[in-house]
Formats: sequence, C-alpha cells, structure tokens
Amino acid sequence: MSDKEQIIKLYHDMYVAMVKKDEAELDRVHGDSFVLIHMTGMHQSKQAYIRAIMDGTLNYYSEKTDSLDVYIKEPDNAVLIGKSFVNAAVFGGGKHTWRLQLRFELKKIGDEWKLTKAQASTY
Repeated sequence: MSDKEQIIKLYHDMYVAMVKKDEAELDRVHGDSFVLIHMTGMHQSKQAYIRAIMDGTLNYYSEKTDSLDVYIKEPDNAVLIGKSFVNAAVFGGGKHTWRLQLRFELKKIGDEWKLTKAQASTY
C-alpha cells in the first residue's frame, strides 16, 4: 500500500473508531503528541480528546467523506485535508450534521503513519 493509501485509510480508521468509541483504535491512529484545535480555538491533547469521546462529551454518529487531499511533504511528513459530513453531538449540544474540515499533520514513525495535529473548521 502506498503512503497516500495508508494516510487515507488512517483517516477512515479514525472516523470508524470515533463512531464506535474504540479507545484502542483511537490510541493507535493518533501519535502521542497529537493535539486537536477545535473550531473555537480550544486545544485538546490526545489523552483529553480520547477521554472526551469515551465519556460522551464528544459523540460521533456517522461520517461521509466529501473530499480528501494528501500532500506528502517529505518521506516522513504529510498533510491531509479531509472534508466530511459528520453527524455529531458535542459539548452538550444537540445532534447536528456538520460540514467539517480537518487539516491534519502526519508523521511516519517506522512503517506507520500517525496523526500528530488536527485543526477543525467548517467548509
């Protein structure tokens, strides 16, 4: 599988894990230094982000990919911009479908790509 194919698979694996609240898979796809920057500007570490999914602060119900762009910058660094329709209820709000764009930075560690940073916005 090419690097680009691995990165695209990682994006889909992440969303499946978010919907299923699969803590082990969420841990696998995100690098240890992962940080999520929410639309509000709030920063969440990997541990805080996974904890919020597991405790229901962040609830994801479905995702439908609209577009994916992958840019491999160096042999072990990449950027993925994913646009998806995401059905979620977050931070106590009601269930809503968002046009969510996530701009990821990725690092290849050994033979495996990891998500290291994500910035969320709408599109």
